[in-house]
Amino acid sequence: MSKTIQKEEDRTVLTGEYFTTGNLAAAEGALAAGCKFFGGYPITPSSEIAEHMSYRLPQVGGHFLQFEDEIASIVSILGASWGGWKSMTATSGPGYSLMLENIGLGIMTETPCVIINVQRGGPSTGLPTLVGQQDIQQTRWGSHGDYEVIALAPNSVQECFDLVIVAFNYAEKYRLPVTLLMDETLGHMSEKLIIPKKDDIKIINRKKPKDDPSSHLPYKADEDLVPPMATAGEGYRVITTGLTHDERGYPVLDAETQEKLLRRLINKIKKNKDDIILLEEYKLKDAELIIISFGISARASKGAIELARKKGIKVGLLRLITIWPFADEHIEKLAEKVDNILVVEINSGQVTREVQRAVKGKANVHGVLKHGGTIHTPEEILSEIERRVK
Repeated sequence: MSKTIQKEEDRTVLTGEYFTTGNLAAAEGALAAGCKFFGGYPITPSSEIAEHMSYRLPQVGGHFLQFEDEIASIVSILGASWGGWKSMTATSGPGYSLMLENIGLGIMTETPCVIINVQRGGPSTGLPTLVGQQDIQQTRWGSHGDYEVIALAPNSVQECFDLVIVAFNYAEKYRLPVTLLMDETLGHMSEKLIIPKKDDIKIINRKKPKDDPSSHLPYKADEDLVPPMATAGEGYRVITTGLTHDERGYPVLDAETQEKLLRRLINKIKKNKDDIILLEEYKLKDAELIIISFGISARASKGAIELARKKGIKVGLLRLITIWPFADEHIEKLAEKVDNILVVEINSGQVTREVQRAVKGKANVHGVLKHGGTIHTPEEILSEIERRVK
């Protein structure tokens, strides 16, 4: 029988079926992944994640700290990661804005950690308690400089749990901050959550160096372009800097070093896109019109597809589970099969423009857009489908 995740449950490891929210599921997913440190600052609509972690982390031998702002929060999880802990924070759009400089630091220092962004309507203070999906491009390009990121988008309470674990695995495997792009509706909706046994959960931990500490080069990469990561207290030199640096970690401020370092940081993601990109295809085999969507918007899109199919309109869905890196090649191939693609999202067209770029003129791309505050209804999406098939 399903039960709610409550504070009264004094167990270090949860398994079984629960009826709970996306925010609490995400927190439990982090614990299942081995998260031992949470540094955060409460912000609607993500505050329940911090609250739950403040209660649960001490039960599993972890640590929770509330800081004065989001800047301190992101810096703390970078430091905790270098101390050997899997670490996480949770925020929303305004807080993510404050974190961006140090997300860039995490990319440059190759620091694994997870950031959950429970999106709300913006810009500025915007709609603190209502849904939005307006941080897509901010996640990709918000920090300065050239870099690659990984960002995932769940669309159910179960996926809020599952994809936090995937986010930690990607962070540890590729050594960078990974963002989970939730939204207010997902964070606060309640559904069944199944937490598997520990042995049934795939966990990836960072590679550790095996060479002599006296000759160790902290940023010398293996063939996969990812260096092993020593942490403080293991006998190896731990060096971090936001400056362009060589394999020793020492600042070297010239174009040659910049070229070598940036090319590796970018390629360690680009060359592993097939491993990182996760997609769901729904009724695409015979589709004559394709919807591309993600997060809560993809759920409404599935409802619209069922309505369209009852009317004899063959529509399918490509759901982006991985938002970044973007599934360019896959989308281009799909565009060869149809005349029209609809992109359903709660913003002014941030993914729509990416799809337009990816299809290279092989199909017409139309945004089905809202600017925050409410989700699409299946009937609204159906109306757009019918406009394009006449």
